[in-house]
Amino acid sequence: MKKTIALLGQPNSGKSTLFNGLTGSHQHVGNWPGKTVEKKEGSFTYENEEYAIVDLPGTYSLSANSDEEIITRDYIADGKADLVCILADASQLERSLFMLSDFIGLNVPAVLILNLMDVAEKLGKKIDAKAIENRLGIPVIPFVAADKSYYPKLLETLKKALTEKKLISADMFETYYANETEIPFYAIKELLTDCETDFRSSSWLTIKCIENDKNILNYCKSQLTKENYAALNSLVSNIRRGNLHTGNCKFAMIHDLLKSAVNSSGLKPTLSKFDRIATSRIWGKPLAIGIMLLAFIVSMILAMPLMGIGSAIPALLCEPLYNLLSGIGVPAIITSFVSQLVPNILSFAFSMCSFVMAVTFIFSAMEEIGYMARMAFVFDSLMSKLGLQGKSICAFLMGFGCTIGGAAGTRIIDNWGQRILAIALVWSVPCAATWAVMPTLAQIFFGDSTILVLIAILLFMFIMMAITAKVFGNKLAPKETRVGMIMELPPYHKPKWGHIIRTTLSKGLDIFWRAIKVITVVSVVFWLLSYTNTGNVEDSIIYKVGIFIEPFTKLFGLSWQTFMAFVASAISKEAVLGVLSALYTGSGDVFTATFGTVGTASLSEILPQVISKPEALAFIFACTFNMPCLVALASTHRESHSLKWTVRIALYYTVMALLLSCIVYHIGLVVF
Repeated sequence: MKKTIALLGQPNSGKSTLFNGLTGSHQHVGNWPGKTVEKKEGSFTYENEEYAIVDLPGTYSLSANSDEEIITRDYIADGKADLVCILADASQLERSLFMLSDFIGLNVPAVLILNLMDVAEKLGKKIDAKAIENRLGIPVIPFVAADKSYYPKLLETLKKALTEKKLISADMFETYYANETEIPFYAIKELLTDCETDFRSSSWLTIKCIENDKNILNYCKSQLTKENYAALNSLVSNIRRGNLHTGNCKFAMIHDLLKSAVNSSGLKPTLSKFDRIATSRIWGKPLAIGIMLLAFIVSMILAMPLMGIGSAIPALLCEPLYNLLSGIGVPAIITSFVSQLVPNILSFAFSMCSFVMAVTFIFSAMEEIGYMARMAFVFDSLMSKLGLQGKSICAFLMGFGCTIGGAAGTRIIDNWGQRILAIALVWSVPCAATWAVMPTLAQIFFGDSTILVLIAILLFMFIMMAITAKVFGNKLAPKETRVGMIMELPPYHKPKWGHIIRTTLSKGLDIFWRAIKVITVVSVVFWLLSYTNTGNVEDSIIYKVGIFIEPFTKLFGLSWQTFMAFVASAISKEAVLGVLSALYTGSGDVFTATFGTVGTASLSEILPQVISKPEALAFIFACTFNMPCLVALASTHRESHSLKWTVRIALYYTVMALLLSCIVYHIGLVVF
């Protein structure tokens, strides 16, 4: 039976980097049973032996204040891991060892990994890992998760630790709690002797009872006699601010642990000139927006060559495939299916994931350098009004470029519910493709008033975000469970380009295959609906369906043609003009218009003759706030690991887009 190693640490401690470094492609992500919290599991092989590894949710302690903390604590305290790797940021040990102090008293073999040693050294900090190891009694490993050269020593240590099974002795740290005069530590501990398990010591249980941990108190109640539980309850109820007292003990413990093991060479933390601007209430936000815009431009420059390759795939493959298949006598319907469907699916998926890879590369570099933490700090108060953390601003700004990148950008949010709420709100932000297509349509119908239409879209974006936060906020992030942003400004340091490139390629490949799956299903359905032997759209199923449902779509100010273009906007915003061209001018078939490129030169002459201004305005708003695109849907599923919430968000935006279309249409009838 393979041994299980659990990774424990605070958010941003490097757990995910270590997990990816150990497992590579041998990993899968889902949700913990009965919980909407991400579960990452994987495996790796060392010296012909396979090991299972679990990346536990990032938390700041082992209390029971959130689902993440409960899951993490129960997994460890129930002995489900053979070894726990506790990660700490070596550049900020005083703060990041709080998790270790909360772990002490759990009888589970452990290893302490001091990550980001390179950053600590650049800050002038000299850390004596051996001194910390001698004090704790468990292996302590200096480490850099993004540097592969550190992994052989780590693997050797992990294998040895699984054999030796060293524990942190709680006895040597009890005196810190016993010396706290306002908490009756030993009196409570004596009562809890019968509550001990193989993995939970009476010392650890005592600390949790002092902190008034309801889960642990209920557990103790089930194990104690009525008399002993009454005595326990009496002692605990007389303690005021138990968390404060135990917190003081833990930080005193950490201070004593490090005072002879860390030499900072007289280094005093100061705020650089740049950071004074970056964290300024006045200049911080404009600087952040400027840097994000520059990052988006650089992302586009990097993505354009790959997107060009993607857009060239149909031209390279469609005709050769058609000639090959028709030349060997393959039936026309199959020839059409393969020669149109396969190249366009590959083109669409490749082009979309190219931008995701470029965005991932740039923003991973910014995260590695240390700037993203500054940006999160200056926007935290604003984001909190939506029930989110400051970190989520990155996702919103990325969403202006691409919703896919925006959804991917939410992964830096530690709380699962807030992450899904952020994704739902990112869908409200019109992406670059929307800003390219909708002004074209607005110009066709409204001429010099186009700017007013675009301003109205921008203003409604904020209204849509507020509505969405109300609709999903209480379910995903109730006020009583919302987690604020807790972070220290990390020092700036040179990014590990090899690690960034590996991460970028891994994410790009993952989103590519997810996009292929989603696009293939939708493409097959769309192709079947739009296929005709004659090439005449009136002979297609989509035409017959459109005519049938038009009395219904008219309620929303949409003809059957604009409704089909609205459906196409959920596949990609670029498809809107092509589908309108195919349906109103006959310049190509609907499938190619949706997944390929169709000429739109004559639209400015034809559309104003067949679509009224109220209908046009309704259509523009409907398409803008419809589901962003298929790959955004795939990206949302990847980031949420929840089909239920992905479908909920998609249905919500489809319904809201149609309701908005109806409202705008009837307002337009009055205005025009």
